[in-house]
Amino acid sequence: MFCSKCGTNVSDGAAFCSACGQPTAGATTIAPARPAPGLPPTYAPPVLAPILPSPYAGFWLRVVAHLIDDLLLGIGIGILVLIGVAMVGVGSLRSMIEGMNGEDPQIPGALISVIIFVSLASILLGWLYNAGMESSRQQGSLGKMALGLIVTDLQGRPIGFGHATGRYFAKIITGLIPLGIGYAMAGFTEKKQALHDMIAGCLVLRKT
Repeated sequence: MFCSKCGTNVSDGAAFCSACGQPTAGATTIAPARPAPGLPPTYAPPVLAPILPSPYAGFWLRVVAHLIDDLLLGIGIGILVLIGVAMVGVGSLRSMIEGMNGEDPQIPGALISVIIFVSLASILLGWLYNAGMESSRQQGSLGKMALGLIVTDLQGRPIGFGHATGRYFAKIITGLIPLGIGYAMAGFTEKKQALHDMIAGCLVLRKT
């Protein structure tokens, strides 16, 4: 109870306020405050972590990048074929082909040389293109650059030319797996790695 005049706390049973003499009949009783209904005052809603996209490049992104690279390399190989034809001459090449259609077909040595030249030059072109681009500052071929992808080691660091070379020739092993399963592994492995990525210890990531 509190005195209605001066606000002094008045003990129960007192007839007058000890401070101002006001009769206790004018004192008021203040009920204790009740907590507001609802959630406890200490409750805080949980903070949900944002769902970020996977940093690993998915299978279809890599397929599109590969198609772009194949198109560019096809143009380069076409140029090599033209160089090979120019080396023997169009007329000589036609005569060689006509001679192969005779009764005693034989493959001329010059034609074999052209085929070997184009084959080796194509392998060299593909190797230098892929390994050179993936070990460069761009960390990826033109196809990967177009889709915002980069090639790294397992710690997310850039790879060197030797490392990129190992990854390129590991694709030979990937290609030996029937039905393209070695490449399809990029669609269901934990870090979206194809077989050659696992062999070389590499990752293909989305550029941040």
